[in-house]
Amino acid sequence: MIIFPAIDIRGGRCVRLVEGDFGRETVFDVDPADAARRWAEAGATWLHVVDLDGAREGRPVNVEAVRRIRSAVDLPIQLGGGLRTEQDILAAFDLGVDRVVLGTAALRSPELVTRAATRWADRLAVGLDARDGRLSVAGWLEQTDATVEDVALRLRQAGVQCFIATDIRRDGTLAGPNLDALRTLVGLLARGVIASGGIGSLADVEAVATIGVDGVIIGRALYDGRVDLAAAMAAARSREPLRC
Repeated sequence: MIIFPAIDIRGGRCVRLVEGDFGRETVFDVDPADAARRWAEAGATWLHVVDLDGAREGRPVNVEAVRRIRSAVDLPIQLGGGLRTEQDILAAFDLGVDRVVLGTAALRSPELVTRAATRWADRLAVGLDARDGRLSVAGWLEQTDATVEDVALRLRQAGVQCFIATDIRRDGTLAGPNLDALRTLVGLLARGVIASGGIGSLADVEAVATIGVDGVIIGRALYDGRVDLAAAMAAARSREPLRC
């Protein structure tokens, strides 16, 4: 299981939100590249980067911050936030991003996701950002009636290999992941699920590892020292997934 340190960018700075609320923000690094260097030095093998302003505005905003991160570290980067067109995807790849994450586009532009899955199968992930089992879009500001399971199945059939499952109500709260929802999704898809939202302890990392997810994104718990990255990576290697 891969541990993805999260770098969320707003106004050019590395921040963390609580439940996706832009009014509940904590700044951790003035320059997100500093966070990237710190996680690289601590042994990270991937970075999860989100352009929060881009997610809200529907277009890439913090391009220069992403460029600085890319220049600062020699690690694979997955990037989400405001990627709504094929041009946005190509521009992200031109920046040196290794995997793009489409969220709002999965519901509003399914044909784009299908084309992207055909053209860049191993460089594409879809973000399933859910509040009470229903997907949210536009930087989590708009709620839909679409269920995680229905959309995940449809997009898997369209060729999407990787999904990032985020429980919005737990994101940034350190209250623990939604294990029941993750079990359901892994049971449905079998592979290609990355867990996100609520990780607050090493025990949480061990718990998601046993479910059989392929990765877990950790944000606030790393930044405030509740979870040590090296210990989390060791736990991810040592736990056997339960694929039943």
